[in-house]
Amino acid sequence: MAHLLGAERLHLEFPTRVVFDEVTLGIDEGDRVGVVGRNGDGKSTLLKLLAGRMDPDSGRVTHRRGIRIGMLDQADVVDPGHMVAEAVVGGIEEHVWAGDARVRDVIGGLLADVPWQAQVSSLSGGQRRRVGLAALLVGDWDVVFLDEPTNHLDVEGIAWLAQHLKNRWTTDAGALVVVTHDRWFLDEVCTATWEVHDGIVEPFEGGYAAYVLQRVERDRMAAASEAKRQNLMRKELAWLRRGAPARTSKPKFRIEAANALIANEPPVRNPVELNRLAVSRLGKDVVDLLGVSVEYPASDAAAGGGLETRPPAASAPRPAVKTVLHDIEWRIAPGERTGILGVNGAGKSTLLGLVTGAVQPSTGRVKRGKTVKIATLSQELAELAEWADERVSAVVAEQRTAYKVGAGSKAVELTPGQLLERLGISNAHLSTPVKNLSGGQKRRLQLLLILLQEPNVLILDEPTNDLDTDMLAAVEDLLDSWPGTLLVVSHDRYLIERVTDRQVAILDGHLRDLPRGVDQYLELRRAAAGRGAADSGVSTPASVRANGLETPAPRAPRSAELTGADRRAAEKEIASIDRRLEKLQAQIADQHERLARHDQSDYVGLGALGDELAALEASVAELEIRWLEVSEALEG
Repeated sequence: MAHLLGAERLHLEFPTRVVFDEVTLGIDEGDRVGVVGRNGDGKSTLLKLLAGRMDPDSGRVTHRRGIRIGMLDQADVVDPGHMVAEAVVGGIEEHVWAGDARVRDVIGGLLADVPWQAQVSSLSGGQRRRVGLAALLVGDWDVVFLDEPTNHLDVEGIAWLAQHLKNRWTTDAGALVVVTHDRWFLDEVCTATWEVHDGIVEPFEGGYAAYVLQRVERDRMAAASEAKRQNLMRKELAWLRRGAPARTSKPKFRIEAANALIANEPPVRNPVELNRLAVSRLGKDVVDLLGVSVEYPASDAAAGGGLETRPPAASAPRPAVKTVLHDIEWRIAPGERTGILGVNGAGKSTLLGLVTGAVQPSTGRVKRGKTVKIATLSQELAELAEWADERVSAVVAEQRTAYKVGAGSKAVELTPGQLLERLGISNAHLSTPVKNLSGGQKRRLQLLLILLQEPNVLILDEPTNDLDTDMLAAVEDLLDSWPGTLLVVSHDRYLIERVTDRQVAILDGHLRDLPRGVDQYLELRRAAAGRGAADSGVSTPASVRANGLETPAPRAPRSAELTGADRRAAEKEIASIDRRLEKLQAQIADQHERLARHDQSDYVGLGALGDELAALEASVAELEIRWLEVSEALEG
């Protein structure tokens, strides 16, 4: 494959640290590289160096003659005085760009909800970001650098972008280098991974999953090597300490080698660690939404406001209204782990507001358990506003002087500083005012303050913003042992599938269960787009998406929807089946162990155990079929 660009012995220093030291890299045609690493380690800086937007202190970056490089930087902005059409396609006539399949695909994929003739200054920040991404992607480039391109994209938009980049070039042409915290996107698009850490760039083959496997294997080998080094170090220490008189007779080279070994203690590579924190007791009843609908004045809904306010009182004159949620029936169970999907404006925030009590229903009722203690990790970092000028250490110390983490005999007490260090906020930042923290550090502090409240219902609203992949893995590890109820709204498909057991979607104001998860949601959205296109008779991609995805076809009436006692009976049966399946899976695991321990020459005994295992697996299959039947009945 032809070489496109290369970096040779790059060195870059900022006033407080060395960012890169002796970094050498190359990009060839066909490369699809994902860049990962902790926040602040230099991922965005690396892209700027390679794209020629920043010069290194020493070393050089070389480009093939005539190469076309396109880049989307996090700081890139679109001229607010331009119209959307001008910003994306410039002065090209419509019949020209409309005949280009790539341009139509980009506009349909990214700008379905953005008015083509609107002024950029009138758009939201997320819409402006998408206009900038569209303007880049309609161009013809040999190398594309993307810095956090999935920001402000929903699940559908991310899926579209992944498909677009996979189809943009043939397998042996073009090159892509992307910085993103979206791990599903990395696995879907990238064939190589660069990890930026400690002033170097370490290459790995494959996407995110392959990178994790290789890193684990590398760390395992490093741990084994370190264990050997520690044993050798103990022997050398014992040798050095055999009395002062004896030391004078020891060979000088041996003393120097031992001292060097002792001094060469490597720092912990990744100090981020989260342990299970205490949680308030949660009873049988959590939150039940019973036949709930939410309406707002049409003007408020159209303006995008009012989603967190109380709907008008029933006694007031009713203006034209927009129904955001309709006839929602949701009984949230103790320990439930649910991911909520939906396009922007579908009503996800309104649904969470019903759960927390910030939104009151127009019809129906919300029932909350007496022991419920809800905490929300919001997108806006509002929890930190009152402490903006306070030092980090003071903020945490105001909560408590000591914190208990872990459970049982493994429980330990940590000081605020120790707990912050486990969250990746070093001692050097303890005296920093909250307002001066980076976005990722603020996010970690926000999460810590929420967990220290000991909630038993945790709501995460776009929790992946500003977090790097290592921190996301640490948060997910914490959530794995979360004993309370967990509700997650996120466009991060990897996170949704990783930490929740059930996914639901808000479609046309209704809550729909998704037994097959995100894939089923995307299928339903594509079907809605197809119906919208058929109804409108419009065939251009942008219009299809605008008329289909953003304003779905009306929901067909349900002819056999369960109500009242039948619905409650079906929900109880589903819960019963879940419990029985869990017990059967445990029995199957035990049966496999019995088979492994049994005398392998006892064919009769092995046959009997095998028959028992087959019976258990058949029971599981029957229960799973029944579960699907009851689920379909509940969905109507």
